[in-house]
Amino acid sequence: MVLAIGKTILAAVLISFVSWLSGKKIALAGFLTALPLTTMLALAFSYAEWKDTTQSVNYARSVLIAVPISLLFFVPFLLANKLNLHFLTCYFSGVGLLAVGYFIHQALQS
Repeated sequence: MVLAIGKTILAAVLISFVSWLSGKKIALAGFLTALPLTTMLALAFSYAEWKDTTQSVNYARSVLIAVPISLLFFVPFLLANKLNLHFLTCYFSGVGLLAVGYFIHQALQS
């Protein structure tokens, strides 16, 4: 239970800090967000909890395959000015593209 609480607090602090930073230094916040900080934390947490190297390596491989696919989320934002898209349209279209990306990820994992 202590591990779960610690993981939650650390993740919340990291997300809150980067969100706050985006209002002060947008380039730095963007850079930190692009770093695999979440993946690094999740891999460490997973290994700490399960102590299984094979599982952790497979998890990392799955993330490596998923990273380029997850960039589908940003496609509507890239087209926003050209297509005159509202933020919410971009956001929910990106979420829809992520759903498609999930099935691509599953197919590549097989």
